[in-house]
Amino acid sequence: MSPAPAYDVVVAGGGPAGCAAALTLVRAGRRVLLADAGTGPPKVGEALVPVGRLLLADLGVDRQVLGTGHLPCHGNLSAWGSSALHEVDFLRDPHGHGWHLDRPLFDRRLRAAARTAGAEVAERTAVRRPDRQPDGTWRVPLRHRTDRDGERTVRCRWLVDATGRGAALAVRAGARRRTGDRLTARHLLLDPAPDGTADGRSLVESDRDGWWYTALLPSRQRLVAYFTDPDLPLAADRGAEGFRDRLLATRHVSHRARPHGLTALRPPRRAPAHTAHLDRVHGDGWTAVGDAAAAFDPLSSQGILTALYTGLSAGEAVDAQLHGDRLALAGYAEKVATARSAYRDGHRAVHAQESRWADRPFWARRHGTHHAKKGTDAP
Repeated sequence: MSPAPAYDVVVAGGGPAGCAAALTLVRAGRRVLLADAGTGPPKVGEALVPVGRLLLADLGVDRQVLGTGHLPCHGNLSAWGSSALHEVDFLRDPHGHGWHLDRPLFDRRLRAAARTAGAEVAERTAVRRPDRQPDGTWRVPLRHRTDRDGERTVRCRWLVDATGRGAALAVRAGARRRTGDRLTARHLLLDPAPDGTADGRSLVESDRDGWWYTALLPSRQRLVAYFTDPDLPLAADRGAEGFRDRLLATRHVSHRARPHGLTALRPPRRAPAHTAHLDRVHGDGWTAVGDAAAAFDPLSSQGILTALYTGLSAGEAVDAQLHGDRLALAGYAEKVATARSAYRDGHRAVHAQESRWADRPFWARRHGTHHAKKGTDAP
C-alpha cells in the first residue's frame, strides 16, 4: 500500500498566482506545500490597479501586502492615437489609488502570509518532473537551489502549476501552449533624479514600431520599457545607443526620462511580453493559474490582477474537486475563458485606436491586416 500523501496540494511557483491559490486552499483546511524556485531576474515596474485591493481583501492580506514600501499611483497618462497626452486619474475610483509595486517585496509578503495561514513554504525550491502514481496521487521531486545532497520527494493529491508563461508542469502533463503574438520588452532602470521630484503617474506612448512605458518605482528609479516584435528594428539592436536614440525621439517619455540621466545607459534587458494561453487549464490531477493559464499583453495592466483572480478561483475549484465536486474545475476553466474573451475584445479595441502607422508591421499585425505567422492564433 502506498503511503498517505504528505500534502493535499503542492503549488509550484511562489508569485501572486501561486500564493493566492495556496492561501485559498490552506484556509479551506488543506495541507499545502508552496514551492518557490526563486529563479530568474527579479521583476520590476509592475503595477496593481485599484480593484486589486478587493482581491487581496478577499484573501485576507490587503493590509499586510499593501503596507509601506510601494508607491501610490494616482493615475495613468497615454499618448495613443495622437501625440496629445490623455489622463485617466483614480480620484473618483471607488477602490482608491493603484500602486507601483516593489515586486520582490510584494511577493515576499504574499509568501509570508501563506506561511502564517498554515502553508509550508519552501523557498528557492523547484518542483522537478512530477510523476502520476497508479493510486491517483503525485510523486513530486523537489530540489533546493543550494542543496548538494540532491532531491527530496513528497507526495500530494493535486498539483497547481504557477510556474509562469512556460507552464512547465501543465505542458509536461500534456497541455499545449498557444501564443497570440510575439511581443517582447526591452527595459532598463534609470537612476533617481537629482532633484528628487518626479511625476508618479505611469505613461504609455505609442510609436511606429511599438509602444513605450515608463513609471517611477518605489526606489525612486525610473523604469523605461519599449514593447515591440522581435523582428523589428529596435528589438534587434542589443546596445544602449539605439535604445537611447529611439527614447530621445519620443515626445513624452523622453521628457520624464531626461532628469534621471541618459548619458551612460546600460544595455537594456529583454523580457517576454507576448499573449499566451493553455489549450486547457486543468487535467488529471493538475490545474494551471496565473501566466501559466493565460498571459496578457502588459498594455492591459491585468497581469497581477489576473494572477490573483485565477489563483483564488483555482484554489476554490481544487478544494471543491477534492471534496468530490466534479464540475468545479470546469467552472474554473469557464472563468479563465471569460477573462480571455474580455481581454481579447479590449486588446483589439485599444490597438484599433492607434491608426497613425497602420501600414507598419507592428500595427498591421494587431489590426488584422498582416498575414499571421504560422503556429500562432489570435490573442
